[in-house]
Amino acid sequence: MTGGNASAGSPYAPHTAEETTAMLDAVGVKSVEALFDIPESVRFDGEFGIEQRSEQATRRDLQKTLGKNRNLTEFLGRGQYSHYVPSLVDHIADRSEFLTSYTQYQPEVTQGFLQALFEYQSMLVELTGLEIANASMYDHATALAESALLASRVRQTSGNKVLVPEYLLSGRKSVLENYTEGPGLVVEEFATDDGNVDVDALAESIDEDVVMVYAENPTTRGTIEENLTGIGDLAHEHDALFCLGSDPVALSLLQKPADVGADVVVGDAGTLGLPASYGMGLGLFATREEFVRQVPGRLVGVSEDEDENRVFTLTLQTREQHIRRERATSNICTNQAWVALRTAIHIAYLGSSGLVELAENCVTLADDLAEKLDDISGVQAPVHDKHHFREFVAHTDQPAPPIVADLEERGFAVHEVGEHEVQVCVTDVNEHAVGEFVTLFREVAK
Repeated sequence: MTGGNASAGSPYAPHTAEETTAMLDAVGVKSVEALFDIPESVRFDGEFGIEQRSEQATRRDLQKTLGKNRNLTEFLGRGQYSHYVPSLVDHIADRSEFLTSYTQYQPEVTQGFLQALFEYQSMLVELTGLEIANASMYDHATALAESALLASRVRQTSGNKVLVPEYLLSGRKSVLENYTEGPGLVVEEFATDDGNVDVDALAESIDEDVVMVYAENPTTRGTIEENLTGIGDLAHEHDALFCLGSDPVALSLLQKPADVGADVVVGDAGTLGLPASYGMGLGLFATREEFVRQVPGRLVGVSEDEDENRVFTLTLQTREQHIRRERATSNICTNQAWVALRTAIHIAYLGSSGLVELAENCVTLADDLAEKLDDISGVQAPVHDKHHFREFVAHTDQPAPPIVADLEERGFAVHEVGEHEVQVCVTDVNEHAVGEFVTLFREVAK
């Protein structure tokens, strides 16, 4: 962009030419170029062909490009959930001391941020009932993959199998298989029945080679899992870990994972504090204290300084940048601290009663919408005879693809999950549009 003062450097490295020269002299090199050792094979000396333009022109161009997006009212879900994020979250999280802190390596200058992350961990500990939560992972998929690696490390006997339900989203399964290929783990599916784990099928699939069994509550199809204790018992009878996928809103209402035998809880904590972005997330990872030395990522803890003041510090960092590679448990690097901060702010804003109220709303909204769709001729909802959270699958007598396409043409988006099945998700963000959605659904489902 043009219009800047070249003598003042760039907005991102605001040094004058004189300051740059002084720093180069101090380290004994003649140019900034001399600070880098870039192999010729990967060096790029050409031009990117990006036309120089003003900030105003750039904004206009971006608005024109973004204007091509279709403005759909989404009734999507399947791992991506929207809840209203109050502006208070933006205002606090955008404070400069949070934005510029990056990784909190220096506890003496980042006490506030470290305390916020400690509070985030404490919230997850309270919601899961497990003793340890980190801060944090990339998303649900990477947290699931790291739990499989943890299971393979802590298991005392041999084994290389990870069992997952057949409803596991393909993207999560792909990441899991990518992470576990190196250590030689194999991912296998077990059958489900009416949206829940088929415990008999799981019993037939599990053996002494299994290191971890994974299930979800609520499941990808929106059902509440009714067999959690049985799943945990089966896993433990075979010396395997039980990993449960969930999220902070659901955890505030459902039975605590620790009470049903879960050894690890994973999920996307970004359901609070972040809008659904269909990409960026915040990986939730909590486990039992006995596995604390095997937890990936970072843990913030409480200690005392030499004056006996209560202080916060990074107490455990198990990535290879900080410890010997052969002892590292993870190479997670990208700083997720800021998004964890946003989630912590949102949870604190809601409070325990507000969080439960939001979760109860996720149950009643799904029930009410399913009942309305079920009243439409040619639609049966929900498909599964279970309790639901946020979303449900509906059967349509007419083929699902044209129904989904016709809804999109009228400004609404739902998932097609089968030849005659669509999946619908409703939260506080789109509940205002339920009436119009049902009216249009009745038209397109004829």
